[in-house]
Amino acid sequence: MKTFAARTVASGFAYPEGPRWREDSLWFSDQHAGIVHRLSAAGESLESFAVEGSPSGMGWLPSGDLLVVSMDDRRILRRSGGVLRLHADLSGLHVAQSNDMVVDASGRAYVGNIGFDFDRGEEPRPTMLLAVEPDGTVGAVADDLLCPNGTVLSPDGRTLIVAESLASRLTAFDVAADGSLSARRVFAEIPGHIPDGICLDAEGHVWAASLFTNSVVRVGEGGAITARVEIEGAGAFACMLGGEGRRDLFVCCAASHRRDETPSLRSGRIDVARVEVPGAGRP
Repeated sequence: MKTFAARTVASGFAYPEGPRWREDSLWFSDQHAGIVHRLSAAGESLESFAVEGSPSGMGWLPSGDLLVVSMDDRRILRRSGGVLRLHADLSGLHVAQSNDMVVDASGRAYVGNIGFDFDRGEEPRPTMLLAVEPDGTVGAVADDLLCPNGTVLSPDGRTLIVAESLASRLTAFDVAADGSLSARRVFAEIPGHIPDGICLDAEGHVWAASLFTNSVVRVGEGGAITARVEIEGAGAFACMLGGEGRRDLFVCCAASHRRDETPSLRSGRIDVARVEVPGAGRP
């Protein structure tokens, strides 16, 4: 197994999540501080703005408008001209916090949710993945998922892979032209890992942030782990391939994920490792 070293490029955040690479910039949500940041590849701050309700996954419409999940409010917000407004209300289907999201080339968003009250210690229970059309129409496209979290789409948009965090697996679906999902199958079982945020590379492998192992692992279809990035002194919660040639693996890290600790600890940071295979697909 190959191991890549990481270095820190930005720090001082509460709890960074949902990284995205767009137009030579890294976007991510500082979830517990209620802020979305945009950084240069070198970690310099380019832009920051507040998002109510704990921002999470992000993506862009063909118009260039940003979509961002408001976890606690169970909504997707749309940012146009610097103004945030409602794009879709998910509260009728999501019974607990909405979470990560991937947006396809047409502007259709696939949104997961935790499915239970994690902060209050409820027992995990299966939940659903939603599809949100560009006009804001919401519908369920998959169910019986155990904490559907990070989600990716293949370059041709015909395969979707979602991290079922609390099942320690990556689950794949075929994507039809109308956005519906079928042919559910296990992409990879990864016992000993809790996959959180994920991204896809050009060889069809998934990089998965592995909760509580202080690492990000590269997983092939079938479950073989072929590479690893070790994170020093912090947990890894999400990752994104970007930078020059999309070979920089940006990792959202923090010493704690607890909302009662992270705002005062400010241990959140962005680490980066240079890997061999470039990123592909979405996000």
